[in-house]
Amino acid sequence: MGFLIRCAFWFSLVLLAIPFGGQQGEDGRAAVGPVETFMAARAVIDDMSGLCERRPEACEVGKSAFQTIGVRAREGARIAYGLLDESFGDDAAEPLHTGSVTVAPPEDVKE
Repeated sequence: MGFLIRCAFWFSLVLLAIPFGGQQGEDGRAAVGPVETFMAARAVIDDMSGLCERRPEACEVGKSAFQTIGVRAREGARIAYGLLDESFGDDAAEPLHTGSVTVAPPEDVKE
């Protein structure tokens, strides 16, 4: 989840850095440039890094949530592995049939 948030953040910075036409937004205000965007993003990152110092209970809840998500993902992967192993493992219920044809020995071969 954090990876997706970071990707969206950096993608939005790239979109703000690419010039698309005029320098005014739709409401008439001046458009934000790449330098201002970078400075604002840096301020947001600095603010987020101090979150655990200001609100330690939020970080504890987040830590617990990530642990729960990790346990559920591990359990889901174990179940999926078990199902795949039943279907495609060495002890599969049905034998594997190939498209090969058995060849009968020729009848008129003389030795």
